Amino acid sequence: MIASAWLGETVLTRLLLQRGLGAIYLLAFWNALNQFRPLLGERGLLPVPDFLARVTFREAPSLFHLHFSDRLATVVAAFGVLLSALVVSGFADSGSVWLSLGIWLLLYVLYLSIVNVGQTFYGFGWESMLLEAGFFAAFLGPSGHAPSYVPILALRWMLFRVELGAGLIKLRGDSCWRDLTCLYYHHETQPLPNPLSLYFHHGPKVLHRASVAFSHFVQLVVPFGLFGPKWLSAAAGLLLIVHQLVLIVSGNYAWLNWLTVVLGFSAFSDDVLALILPVPVSALAPRPATFDWLLYAVGTATVLLSIRPVLNLLSKDQSMNQSYNPLHLVGSYGAFGSVTRVRHEVVVEGTLDTSPDAAEWREYEFKAKPGDPKRRPPQWAPYHLRLDWLMWFLPLRVMITPSRLLSRGQPLWFTRFVQTLLRNDESMLALLRRNPFPNEPPRFVRASFYAYELSTPGERRRTGLFWRRRYVGEYLAPRARDAAEP
Repeated sequence: MIASAWLGETVLTRLLLQRGLGAIYLLAFWNALNQFRPLLGERGLLPVPDFLARVTFREAPSLFHLHFSDRLATVVAAFGVLLSALVVSGFADSGSVWLSLGIWLLLYVLYLSIVNVGQTFYGFGWESMLLEAGFFAAFLGPSGHAPSYVPILALRWMLFRVELGAGLIKLRGDSCWRDLTCLYYHHETQPLPNPLSLYFHHGPKVLHRASVAFSHFVQLVVPFGLFGPKWLSAAAGLLLIVHQLVLIVSGNYAWLNWLTVVLGFSAFSDDVLALILPVPVSALAPRPATFDWLLYAVGTATVLLSIRPVLNLLSKDQSMNQSYNPLHLVGSYGAFGSVTRVRHEVVVEGTLDTSPDAAEWREYEFKAKPGDPKRRPPQWAPYHLRLDWLMWFLPLRVMITPSRLLSRGQPLWFTRFVQTLLRNDESMLALLRRNPFPNEPPRFVRASFYAYELSTPGERRRTGLFWRRRYVGEYLAPRARDAAEP
């Protein structure tokens, strides 16, 4: 009775959480269906069989330890799409608690199997977030049974860690977060700008500083309201969702922001939601006693697993995105502890000429990564372009000196990516926007290093350019076709 008065009923809350998380799982498996094979397949940039030969099941639990093939990976992703569709359609919560639990846990296991072999291509914080959220969603139960507060509170606790972790990593990280100037740069230097990033970047400086101050308030103060009475929790959830919606319209962060919006639904009770969602609630059957004991076990385990994330939040050496177990449960989260001041891009080019000297070089175009200065930054989120995102990280490994570029070396996946271009590999080229060599593969491929700046709205109208760019140096010397691996 006390919990009900404090937290309110959560039948509609459960409905929004299940449908929202189901939609994001659908997107994640669809993403794997399209991208897993060229990036991680048997002939991918970082082949899963090579990875499995180096790690044990205990280190990286995955069904693929039993067997791996490109066909099986496709089946796993397609089956994940199907199960996610059952969740979104409402079928998964239309039967018994065990049917609902089984479908959700199977979704979790299938995606865990992908993430744990995904290496750097699945090394993003929102992968662990989706796994953790999906695991707790498994215990929300079907629509015909009374919901429990255990998974609702677990998801609120997750949202609390996501937001507070992001706020603290900023205060402890880059000084521009403390002097409120980070947005002078961030909209221009973020991984994948979107069509509105130019206008956000050129907004008034006072608005930039106010936006950072608002972000600090939302991430450092508001999360504590999630555990207050139902109306305070609802107010906190609303502010957190509004903040995420601003991030959604100003950049391409895959499904990170949409997932956080869905987690925000956990802050609302039916009393609040009924104001905008007048959905009638029918009589609910009690939960089976066995299921209740399972909920107690999940709640206890969550408390124990929370010790290390809490210590991380209190630590001056806070980790930004950290999983403390291979199941990706109850981790630490955060984003953009540091902000780059200048945008650099690695531009990949090829030529059909027999000599790279004085050759005619043509650029490969990525789906979202800045390249052609005349191209408007596109909107791709919540879809996750994994190759484009990793291309953003390449310049962070480079130090610019007056005489040359000093790089820590190209990562293995990038050198293999160049080799696939020299073969005109169809599966890899499908991840790009345009192949400048449709009839035959290039003789040479190189990579150049450029500095990029967003043009002003006035410049764009006069010149048609969304970006100004300046050549800085050579990132990768020309590689010949005959040097590519078969």
